[in-house]
Amino acid sequence: MKYDSVLLVAFGGPTPGCCKKYDANSCPGEAYCFVEGIAGDAESEKERVKDISTHYIKLGGFSPFNELTYKQAKALQHVLEERNLPLPVYAGFRHWTPYLKDVIAEMAQKDHQHILGIIMAPHQAKVSWDWYQNTVQKGIDALENTTITIEYLDPWYTHDGYVSAIADLITTACGDKFDKSELIFTAHSIPQSAAKNSQYTQQFRKTAEAATKLLRKTKYNLAYQSEVENSPIAWVQPDINDLLKKKKEQGVDTVVVSPIGFLCDHVEVLYDLDIEAKETAEENGIDFIRAQTVGDHPHFISMLADLVCEKSL
Repeated sequence: MKYDSVLLVAFGGPTPGCCKKYDANSCPGEAYCFVEGIAGDAESEKERVKDISTHYIKLGGFSPFNELTYKQAKALQHVLEERNLPLPVYAGFRHWTPYLKDVIAEMAQKDHQHILGIIMAPHQAKVSWDWYQNTVQKGIDALENTTITIEYLDPWYTHDGYVSAIADLITTACGDKFDKSELIFTAHSIPQSAAKNSQYTQQFRKTAEAATKLLRKTKYNLAYQSEVENSPIAWVQPDINDLLKKKKEQGVDTVVVSPIGFLCDHVEVLYDLDIEAKETAEENGIDFIRAQTVGDHPHFISMLADLVCEKSL
């Protein structure tokens, strides 16, 4: 076979007992360690790290991200086996254990030399694609006497499998409120400078357009979430909370929010949408419906299997 293994390349989230740099006696909590690992330990970042850590604490102190990514990996491996392509599927994370470098070292020990990587982000920006690939390459370069090669699936932000999973989850969430629900699609906000140097916002819009067409709706809204607060630089807009306030002024009473920029539920969805955005909607008299992320939806997993099979020919 062209490849001997598959690697899901993902962001990661804090899980119990796996702190990055603190021992058990001094650790302020996995959530704090996780956020500090992303933002840095500079004095100027301490308040931000503490503030974002409270989001995790309100959700129990941890994130389901890793567990949900493992479910995606297991589901994909199962479908590949059914299609007579028995490739082991691994998952590694950029910001938490098991780190990508450690997973790659494990794969090397098991003599996997030709890896097919799947970047678990639907839309391309430097932070969502380039950095992941750089992190993987560093993990490979750190190994001695290795001949490991890795190739990646191409972007799939308008693929039928991904879009149909989104549409199915929206209709399921809305139930009998579908016809009167106004569509809002969200993705993680990024700096405007980063947006200008990538196809991130354009790809986000194309996913939204494809899902709207499949749902036979005539209009949709784009919004961004999880912007870094009090940032000195401009981030792409509109923010989901600002859009919800605008919807009140327009007389909208029901919205369905689909976080198509995320592939599984984690703090940016469970807190930023299910708590903060929902509160904003309620304060403005809007019925807030949140569609699930694609996760291990059969259409999405089947799409990944299709692409792996096509790439393996």
